[in-house]
Amino acid sequence: MQLDILNIEGKKTGRTIELPEEIFGVEPNNHVIYLAVKQYLAAQRQGTHKVKTRAEVKGASRKLHKQKGTGGSRKGNIRNPLYKGGGTIFGPKPHKYDIKLNRKVKDLAKISALSVKAKENSIIVLEDLNLATPKTAQFAGILEKLNVNVNGRKTLVVLPEYNDNVYLSLRNIPTVDSVMLSDINTYDIMNSNTLIITESAAKIFTEEPVEA
Repeated sequence: MQLDILNIEGKKTGRTIELPEEIFGVEPNNHVIYLAVKQYLAAQRQGTHKVKTRAEVKGASRKLHKQKGTGGSRKGNIRNPLYKGGGTIFGPKPHKYDIKLNRKVKDLAKISALSVKAKENSIIVLEDLNLATPKTAQFAGILEKLNVNVNGRKTLVVLPEYNDNVYLSLRNIPTVDSVMLSDINTYDIMNSNTLIITESAAKIFTEEPVEA
């Protein structure tokens, strides 16, 4: 998959990059994408929900009245779940929502997500961003020239490493986010309408793997 490298003015630099077909040109597996997104969202849940049972709520433990002879129903103590302020029956307890996925499944999900964006022509390779100082207006201008940050469409900027000036420049733009290539996940890819990959980050895809 060959893409033109654009400059910050949104124009072609005359350079191109060949992204590997085994990453950007496979037939997407929708099911593994679903599993990876489900795992990511489940991991965001704190799982700290908790209600009090009848053993934990405040209230006396004495029996409200004798068992027989009142004409009323049998009653225990005031902490009975049937009374206001009583304990909760089968309420939620703290637990984890983690879902285990094999590494090969997660890798296939990321490759499938990247291939989806490639098929949609939603990937832009941008020359490296060298911002002298963090400036949101300057970064917003770059996005405008690339014609991506329109009508609330989400943009994900993929960087080879953390860049403080870039992060500070885009963090106040609600529809734009950044991520290091090593930390990219399936949810981030699928949750964005456009993927902007900087030139240095894109070149990592073309590097030959080092044999152990």
